Amino acid sequence: MLYRQPQNLEKILKRLGFPRLLGFLLAVFLGIIVFAGKVYAQQVVTLNLLMTAPDAQPWKQGIVRDFEAENPGIRINIIEGPNATNLLEDLYTSAFILGQSPYDLINMDVIWTPKFAAAGWLLDLTNRISPEELAAFSAKDVEGGRYEGKLYRIPMRSDVGMLYYREDLLRQARLNPPETFEDLMQISQALKQAGKGNWGYVWQGRQYEGLVAMFVEVLQGFGGFWVNPNTLEVGLDRPETLKAIEFLRDTVEEGVSPPGVTTYQEEETRRFFQSGQAVFLRSWPYVWPLANQESSPINGKIAIQPMVHAPGQSGAACLGGWGLGIAKSSRHPEEAWKAIQYFTGREAQRRFIFSAGYVPSRRELFTDPEIVAKYPHYPQLLEVVDKAILRPPIAQYAQTSDILQRYLSAALTGRMSPERAMQSAANETRRLLQAPQAQKSA
Repeated sequence: MLYRQPQNLEKILKRLGFPRLLGFLLAVFLGIIVFAGKVYAQQVVTLNLLMTAPDAQPWKQGIVRDFEAENPGIRINIIEGPNATNLLEDLYTSAFILGQSPYDLINMDVIWTPKFAAAGWLLDLTNRISPEELAAFSAKDVEGGRYEGKLYRIPMRSDVGMLYYREDLLRQARLNPPETFEDLMQISQALKQAGKGNWGYVWQGRQYEGLVAMFVEVLQGFGGFWVNPNTLEVGLDRPETLKAIEFLRDTVEEGVSPPGVTTYQEEETRRFFQSGQAVFLRSWPYVWPLANQESSPINGKIAIQPMVHAPGQSGAACLGGWGLGIAKSSRHPEEAWKAIQYFTGREAQRRFIFSAGYVPSRRELFTDPEIVAKYPHYPQLLEVVDKAILRPPIAQYAQTSDILQRYLSAALTGRMSPERAMQSAANETRRLLQAPQAQKSA
């Protein structure tokens, strides 16, 4: 009603004493406003983006506002989902399966790419970005966005599993940081006997995806593997896998890890370590700023390194991280691509680093002087990211992970012997991957 021109506008203006010409000009002006408003409404595109509530806040507090200011024809509608990433994945999956997905931009955990791409839910981005542009990102993060040779996800933030340790305690005891699993056990026991810590090592042992991420690092450290994505060969019933499980069980049985560690997720282990109750912690880079905040008991007393390994093997970190793709059902793919270019760009990532402490996916930012001044461990993180390992990039990843979680938890808690648990896990995984639909998508 605000911009509707009354049919008797001229009579009203005469009654109010307006000259005829002025009334005509005012009518034209109001008509222009109505027309412009309609055109503007038609030109503004809204892109829907679903993410966890904690992740949504840094977006809303700056980066979305900045993008919209530079792109007045595009609006970003952030939809806050559940905090648990598996529930977020379920929301995406349900929307796609129903064929009524409201999402344009897809914020993806690295392990979702194969599933979403194999199902045909994502646009192929391969020809939208040049090899030179991709070279600005970590190669591992780019690899995490590919499926069957095509690119579906542009990395926005990286993530890798790290081994945190109390540098001050090791220095006082004149001990070097551990390189092997045996080193970690011996240092933990020595410091515990010296009264320098209640426990040696905390890790994520609850039955969930975090257990798998932790385990693939230990498995790699013993020279084993889970699933070869090229051949679909399964390595869960090999001797290396049993050695990895034996190490984790030994940490509890020998008093290096607390008995409750098989119920811990990331935050339980972080609080345990940050309160000064443990010497070593396996976790993600988000722990660093929290452990070094002014109120933290271990502020300035910690260091990081990649996970330890068996003699003759090499350690590696599990690659995590998030990236952006475009839903194939989106009616605005060009606007969505423009948003991806902005959000994964250098300046946007810099703002995210300073505002939220995210780990970048662009290589140059790991050594940016201003960033390193605030996060001196970032150059070291780049070295770890470059050598990180991906969880198997297969379309059946979710089911494969569920199998490993169930049987690995059973082996770690004593509900099944490691040999029986891993034989069962290997057999179920092989049946899953050898099914006709699996062979078709492999």
